[in-house]
Amino acid sequence: MKTASPYFDSIRVKPEQDRRAKARPGARMCQFKGCECEATHKAPMGRDREGQFLWFCLDHVKEYNATYNYFNGMNDAAVQAYQKDALTGHRPTWSMGVNAWHKKGRRPDVHAHIDPTTAADPFGMFGEAGFRAGADRPAEPEGRMIRNAERKALTTLDLDIHASADEIKARFKELAKRHHPDANGGDRSREDKLREVIQAYNYLKQAGFC
Repeated sequence: MKTASPYFDSIRVKPEQDRRAKARPGARMCQFKGCECEATHKAPMGRDREGQFLWFCLDHVKEYNATYNYFNGMNDAAVQAYQKDALTGHRPTWSMGVNAWHKKGRRPDVHAHIDPTTAADPFGMFGEAGFRAGADRPAEPEGRMIRNAERKALTTLDLDIHASADEIKARFKELAKRHHPDANGGDRSREDKLREVIQAYNYLKQAGFC
């Protein structure tokens, strides 16, 4: 539109204060001094007042946030210390070995309330206290790492992890004969068990157990 147009002279723009809606009756008022608009946005009060907020209208919350500085009044050293503490969530930390027991010159007896005859120690970390390698299962043979699948295969053959190669072969022959249909008058109801026995034996054989 050309400024020389007669329509241009008829355009009227309301002043800024008239275009901003005033607060409704009972609504929260903007906390900016002299403002009568409704407060629709909150802004943090500042350091040491976390969780507390000021309420402003849209225009004044923009103005407030533009000049907000959480570290206002802190020197560089204080800001760096704050940033360092923020890495641990401002929780206290101690150097390795520096704690209440260290200051007292003694360490707690970790074995005082543990029964070594029932407590499991699968990794042998407390051997000096007489702990068993495991409360629920025997220790694994020295030099052999028993996998879960191998343990399951041995269980299928009714053997433990200490079974020798000859024992595995003998047990396989025994179970294969026991569950074979020919040994049960042609009854094929035990074929599933026979299949499990064969699979377990083949797995142990491939794993080098027999």
